[in-house]
Amino acid sequence: MTDMSGTMTVDLLLHMLREAIEGPPGPWTYFSDRGPATGLVGTIGRLSAAAASRPAGPGHTTIAGHVHHVCANLALTTLTLRGASAPRDRDHGWAVTEVDDLAWSALRARLRREYGDTVLAVESRVVWDEDALGAAMGAVAHTAYHLGAVRQRVSAPG
Repeated sequence: MTDMSGTMTVDLLLHMLREAIEGPPGPWTYFSDRGPATGLVGTIGRLSAAAASRPAGPGHTTIAGHVHHVCANLALTTLTLRGASAPRDRDHGWAVTEVDDLAWSALRARLRREYGDTVLAVESRVVWDEDALGAAMGAVAHTAYHLGAVRQRVSAPG
């Protein structure tokens, strides 16, 4: 087995994060369905604020709540990758449950912004220690989990 280079690590992290947020960048995937609207952005792109605010699934969470939670996690990941202390306040990440049209538009814009900030933090990271790699890998796994939860709610009857 050969050692994996830092460049390869960054490329794989970015590929998987891109798959979770934007959808798979190529004809194959690591964990999502193939197609242009299979990432989180595409999955929520056509949802109304009312649909995003409808409680469903275990815990009766909302899609808006999941998206806000992913945004909060990406923001904390970005702080960690930039070397700042980033406490994991899990309660704050679920502060949003219902949105109106304006808040839903702002939340979707925030998702794209937090994702872009995380991508830049991954790309600009020079030294990958355990904390940084764990934060980046955790962001991929966390976002993929919530992508699945959101997709289940989108496809649920009613």
